[in-house]
Amino acid sequence: MTWFRPGSPDAPAGKDRTVLKTLFIGNLPFAATQAEIAELFGRFGTVHSVNLIFHRESGRPRGFGFIDMDDQAAEDALASLNGTDFGGRTLKVEARHRDVRTG
Repeated sequence: MTWFRPGSPDAPAGKDRTVLKTLFIGNLPFAATQAEIAELFGRFGTVHSVNLIFHRESGRPRGFGFIDMDDQAAEDALASLNGTDFGGRTLKVEARHRDVRTG
């Protein structure tokens, strides 16, 4: 099965495609792990990837990341988790479109 970003010009019409939505997750506790984030969002559907962002030079977490989920699961997670407490911090969850960079 092939995965496509929502609105991608490469996405063919048909029932064999799965549309993924990328969510931005901000204000994460610096101690949060990919497994914890996947578990939290996994309550709403399949999590395809979690990408936490780290500072290039220090290697320390920057407190935000991105998560790829099925379209409807992402909408449900966004509606339910935005503004909730996670590890003592109020999560900021937004739908974001990210361009795929090549080269």
